[in-house]
Amino acid sequence: MTADKPTVDEPTTDPTNATPPDAPDEVEVRDNPGRRRFDILVDGEQAGFSMYAQPAENPDDQRVFYHTVIDDAFGGRGLAGILTRTALLTSVAEGHRIVAVCPYVAHWLRSHDDVEESVDKVRPVHLETVRRANAEADAADS
Repeated sequence: MTADKPTVDEPTTDPTNATPPDAPDEVEVRDNPGRRRFDILVDGEQAGFSMYAQPAENPDDQRVFYHTVIDDAFGGRGLAGILTRTALLTSVAEGHRIVAVCPYVAHWLRSHDDVEESVDKVRPVHLETVRRANAEADAADS
C-alpha cells in the first residue's frame, strides 16, 4: 500500500517513511454502518468521521456524503484526505456511486480523480436525504 491510494483490502496504516515525523503511528479508517459513517482512528483514538446517507430512491446505488469532521486535536495531519479517499474508494468498491453534499468531499473530488467515474451530481432528492438523516440524528439525540 502507498499513502496515496489505499485499497479496501489493505489496512489504512501508512508504513512508508513519507509521513512527517509528528504523524500518528497508526491510522485506521473503517466503515461504521450502524452510525452511517466512516470513522478515522489515530493510535486507536477516534479522530474524526465522514457521515453518509442513502437516498430512499435506489438506496443500494448511492452514498451521499454530507458531513466530514476531524477533531481539532488531530488537525494538520492530512487525516481528512485519508478519511475521504478511503471512504470513497470503499464505497465504490462496494458498488455505490458517490454524491458529495459535504463541501470538503466535493473539494477533494475536484482535485482527485480516484473515483471520478462513480460520482453523481447533487439533486434535490439528495438534499432531502440529508435533511432526513439530520432529522433522524436529532431524534436519536433527544
